[in-house]
Amino acid sequence: MLVDHFPLLGLRLRTPRLELRLPSPEELATLAEVAADGIHAPDVMPFLIPWTDQPTAEVARAVIQHHWLRLGNWSSQDWSLSFTVFHAGDVVGQQSIGARDLAVIRRVQTGSWLGQRHQRQGIGTEMRAAVLHLAFTELGAEEAVSSAFADNPASQAVSRKLGYQPDGLDRHLVRDAMVIDCRMRLTREAWERHRTIPVTIDGLTPCLPMFGINTA
Repeated sequence: MLVDHFPLLGLRLRTPRLELRLPSPEELATLAEVAADGIHAPDVMPFLIPWTDQPTAEVARAVIQHHWLRLGNWSSQDWSLSFTVFHAGDVVGQQSIGARDLAVIRRVQTGSWLGQRHQRQGIGTEMRAAVLHLAFTELGAEEAVSSAFADNPASQAVSRKLGYQPDGLDRHLVRDAMVIDCRMRLTREAWERHRTIPVTIDGLTPCLPMFGINTA
């Protein structure tokens, strides 16, 4: 079976309301359609690379190509795992977690998006809590980093709720204008103090070498 050769296909994260896992081809198509239906208002851009400015067909294709690219370029020293997020069985968005040289650096970074009609329901907090549990409980991370533009208070609110602290500012050019990127950092100790969402994980053990974790 394919999962025997690529065990990430069997990895499942579950919270009280959500399931995070890699999608089937049909579910990946649905994820692409969720993105094409809209992630944010047209007058804002929450992404450093404005991939959602494309026509809807190209937005959908970008989701699919990005999914395949991340898995195809996977290495235990440099990886990024983009989970599809399911709420009540429906595809609602994507939650990513990645790291470079995790066994030494002990730091992960996260990113996410939700379809507009699934926002403002607490799903963003719950899905990030799931990957933070994976990072701190199972992968030995000591800190997690994230960022959001200054005009994206919803993402910053999720970070604060989970215990992140400000970690400086960056300036970037997006849509031919300067934007302020607010970096956030979460330590293991702060995560322990703020964790309130129960998470269960299935199928992790055969995946550990793919994350650079020595199981010998």
